[in-house]
Amino acid sequence: MRYVALLVVFLSFIKGFGEESYEFIGTHFIASYYECCSESLNDKEYLTSVIEEAVEASGASLLDKVGFQFTPQGVTILALLAESHASIHTYPEKQACFVDLFTCGNSCDYENFHDVMQKALKAKHVSKTVLERQ
Repeated sequence: MRYVALLVVFLSFIKGFGEESYEFIGTHFIASYYECCSESLNDKEYLTSVIEEAVEASGASLLDKVGFQFTPQGVTILALLAESHASIHTYPEKQACFVDLFTCGNSCDYENFHDVMQKALKAKHVSKTVLERQ
């Protein structure tokens, strides 16, 4: 039932794509965070709260989220946004993770998202790319 509700929200969101007022653009923020706190990278509940905080800081609208704890270690969190999605895939054994934020339109700020993520993960090094999509 949960997925049916998400599908209805998603379909009502994409229905607006054909309207004159919608500007067909997007920003795709892609980052690799290194020398992070290993314990944080293996804590699903903590990472879920971090991605929620980062999404809120970006100005995006969180619709839902799902996460998975791998054995023996590692976590993946995916946040479904009204604007698109955010994700984190962690490698505690490498003290690293991959982070992704894609937002449609121009109302969200990936820099605020990044600031929250970098601080929460205590990343000492970051490699990031921003793609403007049209």
